[in-house]
Amino acid sequence: MRVPSPARSTESAVVEQLGKRSIVLVGLMGAGKSSVGKRLAARLSLGFVDADTAIEQAAGLTIPEIFARHGETSFRDGERRVIARLLKEGPQVLATGGGAYMNEETRTAIRSSGVSVWLRAEFEVLMRRVRRRSDRPLLKTEDPEATMRRLIDERYPVYAEADITIQSMDVAHEVVVESIVRTLSDHLAARNV
Repeated sequence: MRVPSPARSTESAVVEQLGKRSIVLVGLMGAGKSSVGKRLAARLSLGFVDADTAIEQAAGLTIPEIFARHGETSFRDGERRVIARLLKEGPQVLATGGGAYMNEETRTAIRSSGVSVWLRAEFEVLMRRVRRRSDRPLLKTEDPEATMRRLIDERYPVYAEADITIQSMDVAHEVVVESIVRTLSDHLAARNV
């Protein structure tokens, strides 16, 4: 068992215990994966990668354009391939799209090459956040609230398989980052016993 010495920071202990694994943030749109992920990466002195941005770069299209031109099935296939490639580039903080963790092959890849962190947010928090942006293809429906409730019902049981669950609330991002670092430190220390 590796026990961090008092002189070593929690952050450096987390990075050491990660090895080549990535910290993979999962959760619904609006949970804060990108905004919290950037701050978490900075705190741990790791690189930050947004899987959606990597997908857009690989496709030469925005995600709404990929959905419109090729459909969700094609998007999900590309998403799976891009995340598998990104996981080989760790350690890093990797923010995934809301549906990525629903793919069993992707979950398996994350389990073997990363530590998954579910940013769990309540319905009201998610809706408040997603209303600020108009680029959410899955919410381009007559009833976005019903769509979000359906996504919560479908996805939360799968997200619950993540290694760590952190409540994403309307607080300063640094508060959520601190919670992730502490919980991740405990989780990694327990795994390395």
